[in-house]
Amino acid sequence: MGMPDPVYLDHAATTPVRAEVLEAMQPFFGARFGNPSSPHRWGREARTALDEARERLARCLGATNDEVVFTSCGTEADNMALLGVWRAREGDGRRAVVTTPIEHKAVLAAAHQVGREGGEERIVAMQAGGLVDDRSFDALVTEDVAVCSVMWVNNEIGVLQDVPALAARARARGVVFHTDAVQAFGKVEVDTRRMPFDLLSLSGHKIGAPKGIGALYIRRGTPMEPLMFGGEQDRGRRPGTENVAMAVGLARAAELAVAERAHEWEKLERQRDRLEAALLARIPDAVIHGRGSPRAPHILNVSVPGVDSESMLMALDLRGVACSAGSACQSGSVTPSHVLSAIGVSPDLASAAIRMSLGALTTDACIDRVAELFPTLVEKARRLTPA
Repeated sequence: MGMPDPVYLDHAATTPVRAEVLEAMQPFFGARFGNPSSPHRWGREARTALDEARERLARCLGATNDEVVFTSCGTEADNMALLGVWRAREGDGRRAVVTTPIEHKAVLAAAHQVGREGGEERIVAMQAGGLVDDRSFDALVTEDVAVCSVMWVNNEIGVLQDVPALAARARARGVVFHTDAVQAFGKVEVDTRRMPFDLLSLSGHKIGAPKGIGALYIRRGTPMEPLMFGGEQDRGRRPGTENVAMAVGLARAAELAVAERAHEWEKLERQRDRLEAALLARIPDAVIHGRGSPRAPHILNVSVPGVDSESMLMALDLRGVACSAGSACQSGSVTPSHVLSAIGVSPDLASAAIRMSLGALTTDACIDRVAELFPTLVEKARRLTPA
């Protein structure tokens, strides 16, 4: 008997490129190859496609064209948000940045850089369930803060912060508010007209576009210094020849994600809940991180006491099941997740954490297979590990 079909449960790391997205991009790798800055017909054709892509993405966000900047990825968008705004505002006596300890490394590393450039880095305390501690947030987000960054959906445990409420509290103190929505876009409703955040990062390869394209929403009037220097593209905010094909792909993927959002949430939540219930029924001492807090439906992070994640991931992979031990940018590092440490998970439990992330390739048959296989592998691992 052959191997059963492989099961991909790592959609939070990256998603397959959608056929509709590939089709929209195709012409720009061939006949429509012009540089959008050139004045001739090839250039004008590329410029039109780029402008249309920007407009379509803006519409998905409830924004206007001039509020959307295409970037190479979510990391670049996060860096631009924190460093760009801090550098623009530090002269006004706003020397600090505030963020949480569970952010993606792109935000945490940008906040460290602010510290190296003479600014102050403040880290908000977290509650055990993975939510921001309100008292700590209010104590740190004060009149001397340039920018505050809180991730909407955590990439490791799926916990959903109340970004509109936090943004409103920051705004009341004149603080620019950024949210890393890389895992949130296409799952939660995003409407910049009704929600008071000023900056939002998203990444194409989490929503069915290729790797290498992202975007930063910048509310009109938000002060920002560019990180790169050169041409006048993107109103000087991000110089360099624009990646037309990728921008077109991101716009198409965003439209599809927004159109399918409610249906996708319902499907993924049903599948995740079924998998979670099955695992807890067979492994009563398993710990689901973030359970009991609001969560996005596509991420399930589970630790089984005494079963380390590395050997578990290898065992799953040998049987054709792809999961991860946390964020893809961290894989290869054996240190326990900074996210789990920040919410008070013990090092032993943190080093046992497995992230299963659901998406386009997840069928009910995939869920059944993992619900059967995972507990079997756990039993096997426990037999091999001396108590």
